[in-house]
Amino acid sequence: MTDSSHLTLMDLALDEARAALSTGDVPIGAVITGPDGSVLATGRNEREAHGDPTAHAELVAIRSAARALREAGTDDGWRLEDCTLVVTLEPCAMCAGAIVLSRIPRVVFGAWDEKAGAVGSVFDILREPRLNHWVEVYPGVREEECGRLLSEFFRARRQK
Repeated sequence: MTDSSHLTLMDLALDEARAALSTGDVPIGAVITGPDGSVLATGRNEREAHGDPTAHAELVAIRSAARALREAGTDDGWRLEDCTLVVTLEPCAMCAGAIVLSRIPRVVFGAWDEKAGAVGSVFDILREPRLNHWVEVYPGVREEECGRLLSEFFRARRQK
């Protein structure tokens, strides 16, 4: 069930995705809220900006959230328990693995990724029963808008 906070947080994730366009990165954005529901961290794809193949929006946000929790003196800082990740595209296998390892209990995403998605499209890592952590998933939040942003980006790249 999608609630109004998911829609509002997806606005922030879409803003991050649009900001990725300024560096030529694929427009994917992410937001992580803390246990109290406030924004703890944001991220956008930065692979082109930093020449880092692991700089996906989710990983940028996870690193930032862990740093914020550590600086706030919350536990050890790397367990993002009771946080929520909102991202414009279904996470890939690398990001899904990081979500599991960081113990994020909820993921909200926009567009499905039929080629590389690891939350139901190609794999379902977040709900793999053999892993030690499972994630509640809210798919398809503002799916059309998230998908259109990506489609327009790739259409423009093909035309160049």
